[in-house]
Amino acid sequence: MQLADRGFIISGGASGLGEATARHLHAQGASVLIADLNAEAGEALAGELGERASFAATDVTDAGACEAAVSAAAGLPGALAGAVNCAGIAIGEKLVGRDGPHALESFSRCLQINLVGSFNLMRLVAAALTTAEPGADGERGVIINTASIAAYDGQIGQCAYAASKGGIVAMTLPAARELARHGIRVNTVAPGIFRTPMMAGLPQEVQDSLGATVPFPARLGLPEEFAHLVASIITNPMLNGETIRLDGALRMAPR
Repeated sequence: MQLADRGFIISGGASGLGEATARHLHAQGASVLIADLNAEAGEALAGELGERASFAATDVTDAGACEAAVSAAAGLPGALAGAVNCAGIAIGEKLVGRDGPHALESFSRCLQINLVGSFNLMRLVAAALTTAEPGADGERGVIINTASIAAYDGQIGQCAYAASKGGIVAMTLPAARELARHGIRVNTVAPGIFRTPMMAGLPQEVQDSLGATVPFPARLGLPEEFAHLVASIITNPMLNGETIRLDGALRMAPR
């Protein structure tokens, strides 16, 4: 699938990995709908990108909000061709901490946003794509979810986060198998430690220390590198049902 004249919804597209993805896909000729809760940042990015970019205030855990975003994407120049799920949160909380057991509310919230939110947009975009006109090879679209290497190497205090990202990995293959008959591919990217807004808030020495744990390149990943992989997945029709680690060979220690 080519990027030019194709439309993509990017959840969490106003910052971090989502913003880099929106910028890169747009630069390659795609139309992008930035779906995010941060209206100020989302509208500013859409305005900066200009033609072929728009913003929709979207809570990925809300069915109606995601339905509205998918409907809005139908108005983008070029046919809707898929979605990139980048919306998510990271929490750190021990199963048993100084104040007692892990709060059930924070565990549920993490799963609701990261896992249920990804599923919510995926199901709605998939439904919309089933009625799209297929390309010459029968392909109708691509859905890309964002997991984390915490799905495999979850650290102490990451039960909620690892569970939410592990769920995304687990649903990749069954979703790809089911949607194959419609010509819709489903893949997942599992990033390591990247220079996101959350990471940028840490002291520089902490960032440097974290980056040094990556075998090669010994630094934090760049959001642009995530975006380049997303574009490669979209344009390579044989990538389907796959979760790709993007981590510089990092395997996280217990803590």
